[in-house]
Amino acid sequence: MRLNKFIASATGLSRRAADDAISHNRVLVNNKAPSSGQQIGPDDAVTLDGDVLKQPQSTRTIIFNKPAGYVTSRDGQGNRTIYDLLPDDMHTLKPVGRLDKHSSGLLLMTTDGDLAHKLTHPSFKKQKVYQVTLDKPLQPLHRQMISDYGVTLYDGPSKLELERIRDGSETEWQVNMHEGRNRQIRRTFEALGYGVTSLHRTQFGDFFLDDLKLGEYKLQ
Repeated sequence: MRLNKFIASATGLSRRAADDAISHNRVLVNNKAPSSGQQIGPDDAVTLDGDVLKQPQSTRTIIFNKPAGYVTSRDGQGNRTIYDLLPDDMHTLKPVGRLDKHSSGLLLMTTDGDLAHKLTHPSFKKQKVYQVTLDKPLQPLHRQMISDYGVTLYDGPSKLELERIRDGSETEWQVNMHEGRNRQIRRTFEALGYGVTSLHRTQFGDFFLDDLKLGEYKLQ
């Protein structure tokens, strides 16, 4: 295992942050300064700031119901982060994908790299379901464009499956999708002149939010 991956898995840091720690001489391997890209074996001793690092013995996964107003990262750059809502022993878990600051709902967090890969790699086409509220009624022509033809964005066409959440409501929609581009749902509606006033994820692959309350989590 590469050294930066070893550190990230043991501490919950990003690989970039692990590389930064290595470059600032905070990491030792067998009491020596490591080389760039060094491989770590089972008999190697790795320390960060003098603390011995160990790989987690088993994987851990939670479903977290993220409230709006929190960013999905460790460094909030002045913003509140999801880790402010989780106990310390959950801080090694990494989010699978992201929800932007103003979005809420199902956020998977895990130490299982294989699970994260299977959920996020485009080849697996995992379904994601969102409840979306618009700032004005969606016109039938625009609904057809989104569902049947797709809306052209700077990073390619965006096609979403739309279903009404409530009969008679043209502002509340369930969105089904298999992609995961940055702010794709918001950008799709914005391209047609609509604002998304709330966006709440309820399903990611085989994981469901069910009746979990905002700010709470459950083990998987």
